[in-house]
Amino acid sequence: VQLQACGGGLVQAGGSLRLSCAASGRPFSNYVMGWFRQIPGKEREFVAAITWSGSSTYYADSVKGRFTISRDNAKNTVYLQMNILGPEDTAVYYCAAKGSSWHVQSVQYDYWGQGTQVTVSS
Repeated sequence: VQLQACGGGLVQAGGSLRLSCAASGRPFSNYVMGWFRQIPGKEREFVAAITWSGSSTYYADSVKGRFTISRDNAKNTVYLQMNILGPEDTAVYYCAAKGSSWHVQSVQYDYWGQGTQVTVSS
């Protein structure tokens, strides 16, 4: 599976962004999709995940209530709607895919996209 993330950019604190991740190569609906983020010098951290049909979603405590993950299997795309952004959300955001719904918060995903930069100014 090839993953292409986009939608990052510069936004003021309190603003919103929507990230997209388009998948190709294999049936998209076979995969649990996740979003992670990373800042220089720190480990990649879990942000959100969604199961195959979208029936279950998972969020890091730091983004719960502000971010929403969704997917459109007809378009082979997963989204991350980010609202009420703060400077602490500044990071490179990565989408990822895995075949299992076990441990979705772990970085043990099978496929990764290239990342998209999100910068939130105060």
